[in-house]
Formats: sequence, C-alpha cells, structure tokens
Amino acid sequence: MNASPPDCTAATPAVETESETCAVPGAAPRLSLPYDTPIFLVGMMGAGKTTIGRSLARVLGRDFVDLDHELESRCGVRVPVIFEIEGEAGFRKREAAALAHCAARRGIVLATGGGAILSAENRAVLREHGIVVYLRASVDELYRRTCRDKNRPLLATADPRGTLRDLLARREPLYREVAHLIIETGCVPVSTLVKQLAPKLQAYEKQA
Repeated sequence: MNASPPDCTAATPAVETESETCAVPGAAPRLSLPYDTPIFLVGMMGAGKTTIGRSLARVLGRDFVDLDHELESRCGVRVPVIFEIEGEAGFRKREAAALAHCAARRGIVLATGGGAILSAENRAVLREHGIVVYLRASVDELYRRTCRDKNRPLLATADPRGTLRDLLARREPLYREVAHLIIETGCVPVSTLVKQLAPKLQAYEKQA
C-alpha cells in the first residue's frame, strides 16, 4: 500500500472525547481511593476493559482513558489503518509511545490494548507506574464478545476462535506477570464486577 504512515508525533495531548473521559463535573464519586496512582486494566480483546473501565471510573470519580482511542486521536486514523500501513510492529511502537505518555497521568483508569503487555518495556511501565488489574475471560466468552466486531485486525482470519485461543495461550503468563489484581469477568454483570473490584482497589496498598 502506498499510503503515507499516520503522523503520531504530536507533542500535545489529544483532545479527550466523550468515550475517553467519564468523570462528571460536580458529581461526587461513590467510592474514593486513598491514592491517585493510575489504575491500568489489561486483558484480551473482548475481556471488557473499556466497558468495565468506564463504569469503574464513574464510581471512583476518575477520568477514563482508552489507550487505543488515545492512539487513534494522536495518529488521526483508526487502529486497523495503522495495522494496514505499518503492520503490527509499527502499531506496537506507536502503542508503546502512547502508553508511556498516558502512564504519567495521575488519577486515571486506563484500558490498555490486548497486546500492550507483549513488550517487556510496556510491562515495566505498567507495573511500576500504576496498579494493574487483569480482567480474565475464557476463550468462548472472548469469542462471543468479539465475533461480530470488524475492528479487530488480529481476528481477520479464517478461524478467529482458534486465533483467540492461541493468543490467550501466549499472553496469559504475561498478563499474570504484570497484574497486581486478577478479576474473572465471565458472564457477571459489569455493575457486579465493579462492586467486587472497587473495594479491592480501596484496600490495595502500593508505594505511589
């Protein structure tokens, strides 16, 4: 393809969209944390990072940031276009830069991309700068949630379920390596998951 690579070098933060920020001005959080350490959500595509992250951010009165949306705002194109033009290696390089930028922010809930943990550098950033929550789900549940989503470049295969199974097998040890907390998502309602997670975060002690 002859298209030029997207320009992702902007030094100023991208303007947040409604989907990226969930704190309501003037609204008191239902649960506050005794620290402003960022909370990073990791897990496979379809694990619920964005949906759970938005709800958790509302409960905690924090800003919510989706790393893929942040990357798209910085580049001006969608994730599949970045994959098409630069390949996965190029995308991962852009993703690492966006993660380093977002990890410096305090008081946020950040949903990472499913493959962000593939880089040892990214894992170090996540582990050292925030509290990492691994949202875990089975292959069947991940497939149910992603099978109709056409915005998943890695699943554009003849056997997306098999691709998910292989990806999870390779990534599971890395998710567990970087996680401070692990939450099983399954078929539990989002509100229930947030009720389970928020007190764990409130009780969690980590050097800020």
